[in-house]
Amino acid sequence: MNKEKVVFYCKNCGNEHAKWHGQCKYCKEWNSLKEKKVSSIRIKSQTEFGNYFKKENIPLRISEIDSESERRLVIKDDEWNSVLGGGLVPGSISLISGEPGIGKSTLLLQISKKFDKRVLYVSGEESLRQIKARSERIVKGRGQTYILSETEIENIFEQIKEVNPELLIIDSIQTLHSKMIDGSPGSVIQIRECSSELIKYAKNTGSAVMLIGHLTKDGNIAGPKVLEHMVDAVLHFEGDKNFQFRILRSKKNRFGSTSEIGLYEMGKKGLHSVKSPSKILLSDNFKNLDGCSISCVMEGDRPFLVEVQALVGSAVYGVPQRTANGFNLKRLNMLLAVLEKKCGFKLGKKDVFLNIIGGIRVTDPALDLSVVASILSSSIDLPILKNSCFIGEVGLNGEVRPEQNISKKVMEVEKMGFKNIFISSVNKLDLNSSKINIIQISTINDLKKNLFES
Repeated sequence: MNKEKVVFYCKNCGNEHAKWHGQCKYCKEWNSLKEKKVSSIRIKSQTEFGNYFKKENIPLRISEIDSESERRLVIKDDEWNSVLGGGLVPGSISLISGEPGIGKSTLLLQISKKFDKRVLYVSGEESLRQIKARSERIVKGRGQTYILSETEIENIFEQIKEVNPELLIIDSIQTLHSKMIDGSPGSVIQIRECSSELIKYAKNTGSAVMLIGHLTKDGNIAGPKVLEHMVDAVLHFEGDKNFQFRILRSKKNRFGSTSEIGLYEMGKKGLHSVKSPSKILLSDNFKNLDGCSISCVMEGDRPFLVEVQALVGSAVYGVPQRTANGFNLKRLNMLLAVLEKKCGFKLGKKDVFLNIIGGIRVTDPALDLSVVASILSSSIDLPILKNSCFIGEVGLNGEVRPEQNISKKVMEVEKMGFKNIFISSVNKLDLNSSKINIIQISTINDLKKNLFES
């Protein structure tokens, strides 16, 4: 008779506990332990799990290790290659996450069709006919893509041996399960063990692996937190489903920079790379309206212009509302407090609504000055100075702090045809070499004096 062992797994980090505790002793998360019953025979059989691709490893002197740069798997997508630092590295495993319906599956299916080597696309959520229908709708390609609808990882490895792909795509990791492990698909132990075996496969064979991960209602990747530490790269696909723009952002990359982004536009035929974000993100009907301003932000090594809209009005329902789309709400409240304290604008009884055009989310502090300019303009119903752009971080004392990469931003603003640019007085620029009118200010009071038409 098989004995059953009761263990407790943390749903946050995946670590095992012999008995229940209110707090996980590893990740310190409260009320995260879940009871699991594991049979002893199943535990013993796990030694047979994942023996499909064995490779003998021996220690080498550091001088004997090949120091040549990693070979990259490059596809015909500049945005994708840029985010990953030049393309996928053979033997790497990457995790891409995003909200439901944002386009994760579409993106990776397009990647597989643009790849000129063998690709195995494994789906645990869609049938072969569903994938075929979506494949015919998106951008055409001549890739060698094989499609498999399967959730049992043992069967997946059997098909991997037959296809021998250079790129393996799993959609999604939460749907996989092993018959040798107790637990339903999506449970902590199933995700952890299946991911571990896929990592072993990638490292032993040199094939690149891409995993799609679901998000929880809190915005975190579903499954154990340790999954993000196990993989080589974590990419986040973000954007508003009601808008056509999507951003592929690198949160972790062992083979490149973590500050790069890729910008895509969702259309009827799938996702398309955006070559010039500044032209796309600026609205065509921008006519120097009150409450509207332009800023230049930096994501990775790429500067691009965004339009900021603000609406300030009396609080109708007694309690003032504060809403921000694409901008941090806590930072908006801080800027409102600075405006009231340093500029004398009484905004405590005003509704303030802020929106970044295009449905993208901006984290660059250089957007602060543009937000302040839009709020001031909307508050007194006056349009700002024509053809103006605003770049600068605002401190708690109302000072305009200097920005990094200011030269690149000024060049981008000048290229887009703007005549005036507001920056910090601390930034050092060669004013004679620029055709644009550079207005240097020290505080937001200086901004107020130069903001409107004289």
